[in-house]
Amino acid sequence: MTALIAIHFVICLFLVLVILLQPGKSDGGVGFGAASGSSQSIFGSRGAGNFLTKMTTGAACLFLVTSFFLTRERMKEFNSSVIKEEPASSAPAPEKEPVKAAEPEAKKEEAPKK
Repeated sequence: MTALIAIHFVICLFLVLVILLQPGKSDGGVGFGAASGSSQSIFGSRGAGNFLTKMTTGAACLFLVTSFFLTRERMKEFNSSVIKEEPASSAPAPEKEPVKAAEPEAKKEEAPKK
């Protein structure tokens, strides 16, 4: 478990580094001044963009896999409930007699109007 956490941490740092190294849409190179011109000779004719994109994809996939396994291990470790015991069963409450609704009063006859 500790080794998996250490691997996960290294993958996180590597993922951040690879994302920060990627060139922006308007930038033509890596973004470190003189390093942008030499990136074509290091990474090939297409430059660092394609290589760093593949590295980001790989690091992201490894991050997701290690996250999944860390979550599964944590679920196995803490699968118990907060409630340790069932509540003591008590005698059922006595039934109350339903309250009868008040009967409507008989309509009073109205006195005829003169």
